Amino acid sequence: MKFLLYSINHSPELTGIGKYNGELAADFASRGIDTHIVTALPYYPEWAVHKGYKNWWSKQQDKGVTVYRCPLYVPKRVTTLKRLLHLFSFALSSGLRLLTLLKLKPDVLFIVQPTLFCAPTALLYCKLTGAKSVLHIQDFEIDAMFGLGMMKQGLIARLAKKTESWLMRRFDAVSTISYSMMENAKNKGVDEGKLCLFPNWADIDFVTPVVDGAVLKKEWGFAADDKVVLYAGNMGKKQGLEIVLNAAESLITDSKLHFVMVGAGVHVDALKADAVARGLSNVYFKPLQPWERVPEMLAMADVHLVIQKCGAADAVLPSKLTNILSAGGHAIVTAENNTELGLLDERFPGIYSRIEPENSELLMSTLQLLLKKDLSKPNKIARDYAVEYLSRDKILSRFERDIEELCS
Repeated sequence: MKFLLYSINHSPELTGIGKYNGELAADFASRGIDTHIVTALPYYPEWAVHKGYKNWWSKQQDKGVTVYRCPLYVPKRVTTLKRLLHLFSFALSSGLRLLTLLKLKPDVLFIVQPTLFCAPTALLYCKLTGAKSVLHIQDFEIDAMFGLGMMKQGLIARLAKKTESWLMRRFDAVSTISYSMMENAKNKGVDEGKLCLFPNWADIDFVTPVVDGAVLKKEWGFAADDKVVLYAGNMGKKQGLEIVLNAAESLITDSKLHFVMVGAGVHVDALKADAVARGLSNVYFKPLQPWERVPEMLAMADVHLVIQKCGAADAVLPSKLTNILSAGGHAIVTAENNTELGLLDERFPGIYSRIEPENSELLMSTLQLLLKKDLSKPNKIARDYAVEYLSRDKILSRFERDIEELCS
């Protein structure tokens, strides 16, 4: 089978969609599948093209995968308009690359949303080459824009939603990462028979509760009996991380309690400036860590934070949660009760502490209650869930069978 992955994000990006795409492509190549990817230069979550990469078209081999890199516009300061231009620039440059790959004739083209701007070219390419078309939805980007107030309702909004629905219905199959997102796709007009669950996964053999985080904790200047509250991941506007600073400010008198924020993003400089302005000596910012040290980082934390604004939890399911669960972490998750995260909490009580988004006082009080408990032992409910439902080998093997069935 010849498999073409089409996405704006890919490894060596350390977090989010790029990480999952990299692992998917490498896994398929290791199974003997002829795997290719059309992607952009790595830029996320720093919003800057990584060092060592030239912002132009290129071709390379990586872990048995043929990688076609395409240039794109990467704004230094992200606004709604600049984000749209960023997505459109990749759709244009990658579309030109696809025209040079007509002779590749893949069996399957697997396009990852975002960005939906690439969907028309992907469908045309499949029509010209006879490839099966699969749309994989990591983010409902249009829903996210409306949910986070980045776009207003009106004529343009109605046109965007109708276009999205029309495009989604044209694919041979549509996969996404949660049941609620599958339901959303169905509500947008996708035939139920075309829908497929393809969730994000965790490396449950690498990220485990038995990892010791003491060495990293000491390296970062914390005492063995200090309590660490960790947020690790993208720092953008959709997270609403100001409430973490609010909680840190309220609890600053506790000299043994530290808030560590690991990652990058368009909002990180504003958060750092805010922390300095408030005099938050209990808040520490760290860069994204190499994957090899992620288990240590997760083990070091007493409490993990998965923070999102209202309206984001079902349009953008946080990928960071899979590894927290695999590590048996004790987490506080902000999500409305009718979202996938809310339903998961209801189905598996104790898997994490769910609170309503954008509520600083609730975050602080929940954090205080959690810190009073014995957090030295892993969260067994979280770990058991990860082993049963988030195993990378299980998920990718099942997805390979789904793809083969689609081709046959």
